[in-house]
Amino acid sequence: MKFDTLIKNGLVILEDEAKEVEIAIKDGKIAEIGKDLGESEKTIDAKGLIVSPGMVDAHVHITEPGGGYRDDWEGYETGTRGSAKGGVTTIIEMPLNQVPATTDRESIQIKYAAGKGKLAVDVASYGGLVPYNLDGGIQELDEDGVVAYKCFIATCGDRSIDGDFMNVDDYSLYEGMKQIAKTGKILSIHAENAEITDRLGEIAYKNGETSLSAYVDSRPAFTEVEPIQKIILFAKETGCRVHIVHVACEEGVDAIVKAQKEGVDITCETCTHYLYFYKEELDEIGPVVKCSPPIREKSRLEGMWNRVMNGDIDFVTSDHSPCNPELKDKENAFEAWGGIAGVQNNVDVLFDEGVQKRNMSLTRFAEIIAKKPAERFGLIQKGSIKVGKDADFVLIQKDSPYTLKAEDLAYRHQISPYIGREIGAQVIRTILRGETIYNKEDGLSSEFIGEFIK
Repeated sequence: MKFDTLIKNGLVILEDEAKEVEIAIKDGKIAEIGKDLGESEKTIDAKGLIVSPGMVDAHVHITEPGGGYRDDWEGYETGTRGSAKGGVTTIIEMPLNQVPATTDRESIQIKYAAGKGKLAVDVASYGGLVPYNLDGGIQELDEDGVVAYKCFIATCGDRSIDGDFMNVDDYSLYEGMKQIAKTGKILSIHAENAEITDRLGEIAYKNGETSLSAYVDSRPAFTEVEPIQKIILFAKETGCRVHIVHVACEEGVDAIVKAQKEGVDITCETCTHYLYFYKEELDEIGPVVKCSPPIREKSRLEGMWNRVMNGDIDFVTSDHSPCNPELKDKENAFEAWGGIAGVQNNVDVLFDEGVQKRNMSLTRFAEIIAKKPAERFGLIQKGSIKVGKDADFVLIQKDSPYTLKAEDLAYRHQISPYIGREIGAQVIRTILRGETIYNKEDGLSSEFIGEFIK
């Protein structure tokens, strides 16, 4: 057989080891892995590079359509091009902040139409669980191809915008979990106690607090842990499979691990920014680094890394959630939009911080960026370098520090808390289903070959 492409001379991260082998690609799939595989139309020389599965970022916000309210936020073209430049080959897109939110058949079809011809990487979709879609919306989303569902136990959405997302009350959570359990799919949950965090925030604001440090203090760690414990109880009652997004404290992870030992089908993720930034430096950086749950104290950083290393935290995501610059450019941190632009700097930061600085194994690195999220959300063609799977790769150059500049970013708005930071590894090439969509020498491909995964 003559292959379409051979990748040679790289250190390839397979499912259980990393070794120097060739990868043969045919018709967008991994056709063979081994030595001296034969002839091909093209050869990619990966000498000196790490060949990893392309990242599956399971938590990305694309705000298209904007519905006339958020038209200047991140769109499909820029969001997926930023993904490609960062070594991300698949994203799972959240059901907000687009307008209308993705809560039924009509809204998901609007979203599919909005992304047509604009995808630089492959995109799987979340459906929402909100109080207003308990009468058939969940089933419509299941039929129309969502890979999972998302809800908020924290205040979200703008009630002045018709069709915007909305957090659940306890009844909506319970009823929604019963319905989602019947689909067999996962419910991912933003777990923060809305009543306490909202009130603490109001008090701090009225008292004249303006700093990011005060914002962090208004969302203490127990306000994550308490709703996680409630979710565990509801999961036991309903049989719903659950996943806790962007856990930012060790206590939350530990509660999840305890529930797993009791037989609950529950997992969790953290985000790159919770493994990199810390509370004591936030005010120096500014509102660009504001998010929810907040970035916590430096003393917690290594505890979170330990839980990533040992598998208690299943995988890491970006929670890429940008807005327009005006919503970040606030003197008062409590008034700034809470969301971080980060999808382009998952792979390089995690490789540097995990593999190079903390001796994470290459196989664990591939698990946290690709294998585990693909498995959890049933993306059977994604996540690992194995014959028959999609030929999705990121080629990484280790020990190659660079300083991120605003002009390096492919986002619609070139703002990110990583700007000005020296990152010790670089994404050299990103390959989606056998086609190069980014390489350092030539930049991003002008073609949009990404597809919706349904």
